[in-house]
Amino acid sequence: MHTPTGSATDSTGGEPLISLRDVRKSFDGRAVLEGVNLDVRRGETMVIMGGSGSGKSTLLRLIIGSLKPDSGSIRLLGEETTTLERSRFDELRKRFGILFQSGALFNSMTLAENVALPIQEHTTLDRAIIDIQVKIKLELVGLLEHADKYPAQISGGMKKRAGLARALALDPDILFYDEPSAGLDPVTSSQIDRLISDLTRKLGVTSVVVTHEMDSAFAIADRMAMFDRGRMLAVRERDWFNSLRAADDERARELDDDQRLIRQFLRGDPEGPLTQRRQTGGLERALFGDNPLLHTPSIIPTRAT
Repeated sequence: MHTPTGSATDSTGGEPLISLRDVRKSFDGRAVLEGVNLDVRRGETMVIMGGSGSGKSTLLRLIIGSLKPDSGSIRLLGEETTTLERSRFDELRKRFGILFQSGALFNSMTLAENVALPIQEHTTLDRAIIDIQVKIKLELVGLLEHADKYPAQISGGMKKRAGLARALALDPDILFYDEPSAGLDPVTSSQIDRLISDLTRKLGVTSVVVTHEMDSAFAIADRMAMFDRGRMLAVRERDWFNSLRAADDERARELDDDQRLIRQFLRGDPEGPLTQRRQTGGLERALFGDNPLLHTPSIIPTRAT
């Protein structure tokens, strides 16, 4: 299937804020990403989706610099990061924020102290100015009245919002979200989705969201990228994916293999190419193949033999 991977320039006519070309990554000889190409334009919300083990989280780690690719080019905010010196990358990191799946708050600090930490660490602002900045960020996520609480005293959804306030602390150009709706009830998940959309619009930031929650993905995305087994199957506008999700069975028979796979994932159908692939010989090979799980005993028995 031929699908566009994004133009060489963003919608404003400038260079994309994030650009990947032929990015490859393997672990222990197993390919996790195979020749990935992707552009993320200024001011858009790009949703990266795929099943567990598809490579989407690895891609995020490569972009933010916690992993190095085996080959390929990654340009972030105009810099080629694959060859960037560590000191320069540390400076670049001040221009993006990350909302981790768990929120990753420091339990010994209040919410206000968590948000203040990156400002204190990376600026020389006076304490009074930092205090104002913290209040602004907490108000943006609706947590100003809870500023003096500790992470153990708030709900999971509030932790996500507090983590987002901290990600906003240095007024980043790009926000990265790792499964922002994971572990949340439907109402709280919808609130997080609305918050992401509001912040993207109000602050003009570029957002990259890694998720497999389809309701969230369609609620916030401008464009979407679909991964499967390390391959980028499609990078298209949200409406294209929505049309594929809505395709009836008759139309589905006219789709190619990749499109049928994407459709099943988007719809959460119990039957389709994804499930057929898992069932075809997989269990037999796992049970009787030449790849044992246990190489040494878990324990040494003490009983007499």
